[in-house]
Amino acid sequence: MPLHHHLSKGRAIARTAGDHASDMFAPLSVIGRGLRHHADWARARWQDTPKERRGPTLFLAAAMAIGVYLMPHGLLFALVALMASAAWAGRSPKAPGAPAGPDVADVKLGALYAALTPYLCGPEDANPLYRFEGSYRSAFSAWEFDGEGRLARLELSYPAYFTDTEPTARARIEQVVQGKAGRAREYRFDWDEESNRLRITALAPLPADIAAQRFVAAPGEIVLGFTDEDGTARTIPVVRGGTTVQQPPVVWRTGPRSSEPHLLALGVTGYGTSGLLRSIALQALPYADLVVVDGAGTGEHACLVNRPGVHTVETSLHGALAALEWAAEETERRLAALNAARYAGSAPPEDVTRPLWLLLDHPTELGELARAEGRTDPQDLLELPLRHGRAARVTVAIADDLEALERITPTVRATTRARVVLGPAGPDEGLAVLGAPLDIAPAAHAPAGRGYARIGNGAPVRLQVPATVDPLDDEAPAPLRDAVLALLPHRDGRTGAAAVPPRPEHPPTVPPIDPAAPARLVDLAKGEPMIRSRPIS
Repeated sequence: MPLHHHLSKGRAIARTAGDHASDMFAPLSVIGRGLRHHADWARARWQDTPKERRGPTLFLAAAMAIGVYLMPHGLLFALVALMASAAWAGRSPKAPGAPAGPDVADVKLGALYAALTPYLCGPEDANPLYRFEGSYRSAFSAWEFDGEGRLARLELSYPAYFTDTEPTARARIEQVVQGKAGRAREYRFDWDEESNRLRITALAPLPADIAAQRFVAAPGEIVLGFTDEDGTARTIPVVRGGTTVQQPPVVWRTGPRSSEPHLLALGVTGYGTSGLLRSIALQALPYADLVVVDGAGTGEHACLVNRPGVHTVETSLHGALAALEWAAEETERRLAALNAARYAGSAPPEDVTRPLWLLLDHPTELGELARAEGRTDPQDLLELPLRHGRAARVTVAIADDLEALERITPTVRATTRARVVLGPAGPDEGLAVLGAPLDIAPAAHAPAGRGYARIGNGAPVRLQVPATVDPLDDEAPAPLRDAVLALLPHRDGRTGAAAVPPRPEHPPTVPPIDPAAPARLVDLAKGEPMIRSRPIS
């Protein structure tokens, strides 16, 4: 018989014997792995235990051991329980040759605990919850990571002496948490002041690909954008990516029964305040008349020029003052007509019940120009429409830069109770614009139209404005431009989505025309714009 045949037969016998031996000793190897796991866990817990607690811990362990010994069959039960737990802990061995890497929770939560310690550790605390070289398990009660290893949820305790009622102290803790958990996402911070607990939740990004469209809303309801599911109890169907889905909207209700009849939207440059005004204009046009003032003079609203229902689109100071003077007198005329109809017991005329919208984009720039020329600030002409607009069916929506907050007049601030802030606003900016502290930390980078909204006395909610681009901007995506063009009314009273109701005929009171001002048309009864738009010279 050849030698190689004997060698192959010997290898087969040895392999079979090894398989039988491994099957025979497999339970012992499983229990051995479990015992090593228990020993490593006990060693780690002992190292994490502070020195002042090690004595009581040893005393408690000895007491438990004595109690088990004194119990009938206590040692037997303890041995069986130890073997069972060891078998369970050692049931899944690591791959051969794979080094035991650190747990993602130990690494990230340990770093977060160390970063919070300087802010939550009291120098005179005899038993501090946060201590240097301490364990995060003493302060963090629950946590969760997503599939990518990023922190998704965390619940922690903080000392009772921490000033959790001060916005500055809260903002400092929120900044530390966001820096360690990742600034690419938004986080909601739920401060439970009664139990000294903080719950942190990473928020999913809002959909930024919803284009302008005809939303399902009643007349007088404006969909400012979309928010989280827990931000509203309502959903509406929207077309997103070619399919119809349900999305929770942020609805602003206007009209004579609204408690928040006017809107103020401020934002960081480039985050879509002009797009928000375009979205509001497209939703209001089917049932209202518009007066648009573009204070920046960039032509963002040129697509509305000579459209049915649009009285004027003004970009010059002279035109803006004339338009707002007419709006103030029109508000007064409507109030007089409504009061006369109420005293006569008859229905009010149709020309005073059709809503009138005043949309102002960057009016503070025109205000600076007016002060330089010694003329009236356009914001001062808004006092009558703002204070009596709800009764006269006049709604004012103002958009401006966040840096222009100090230049907004007190009347505008006091009467615009629907607020929007767009862009990564900090705690101070959010409080100044919305009138309430934000419990959400904004992401470092956000798409255009992302921000926060607060209607009246409600809580601030996240907001994503629909993508309403300028259809005359060649750099904008063609599908988004086509969506806006489909909603604009045409001279025959048609739009791509719905017909525009006929405008009522009423002779408005027109202010005196300055001979030095640009040429204007005042034939409103025929549906022509009151003022022909011209850029600022």
